[in-house]
Amino acid sequence: MTPLRLTIMASAALVVLCSATLPAVSRAFVQSASAQTAPDNSVNNKNQGETADNQSNAKADRITTATIRKAILADKDLSTYAHNVKIITVNGAVTLKGPVKSEEEKQKIASDAAGVVSADKVTNNLTVKQ
Repeated sequence: MTPLRLTIMASAALVVLCSATLPAVSRAFVQSASAQTAPDNSVNNKNQGETADNQSNAKADRITTATIRKAILADKDLSTYAHNVKIITVNGAVTLKGPVKSEEEKQKIASDAAGVVSADKVTNNLTVKQ
C-alpha cells in the first residue's frame, strides 16, 4: 500500500469516526440546554401600569410626547439615561418612566413635561439609578 493511499484511508476513517460521535455530542448539549428552566418574567411584568404600548395614537398625544422629548433632548446637561426616559401620553395625561442619574434630573424632566402640559397631568415614575 502506498503512503498516499494509506493517508487517504486514514483520513476517511477519521471522518467516519468524527461524524459518528458528533451527533452524540450535539444531542448531549441540546439535552443539557433544555434541562435548564426557561426564563419567566411574568410575575414582574404584571401590573406595570402605563407602558409604551399604552401610548395613544391620537394626534394631540403624539404631539405632546414629541414636544416633551424635544425639550428633554435639548438639555445637554442631562445624562443619556435622562434623554432616553419613556414618555407615555394618554388623553393628555403624561407618565414618565425609566432610570435617571440623580434626583435633580428627575425633577428637571418633570419640569420639562410640566412646561408642555400642566403639572397636575404629569405622573413622575422616574427612578434614580444607584
